[in-house]
Amino acid sequence: MYRSRRHKVIAGVCGGIAERLGWSPNVVRLLFVLSCILPGPQFIIYLLMWIFIRKAPVTGGPSAPYYQ
Repeated sequence: MYRSRRHKVIAGVCGGIAERLGWSPNVVRLLFVLSCILPGPQFIIYLLMWIFIRKAPVTGGPSAPYYQ
């Protein structure tokens, strides 16, 4: 699992989860925001994932029109 380079708003965590599961990044972001209504360590888990999950490798090189 990697943090997304394409579907990145803050750190690419939700985008990376969405790419891994084959879901829309907006659905994962919405689920995260809705989960923040419930008590729990959602923000801490997000920060830990931001720290420990690597960014997706760059493919296509600098001349590619968009990161893959």
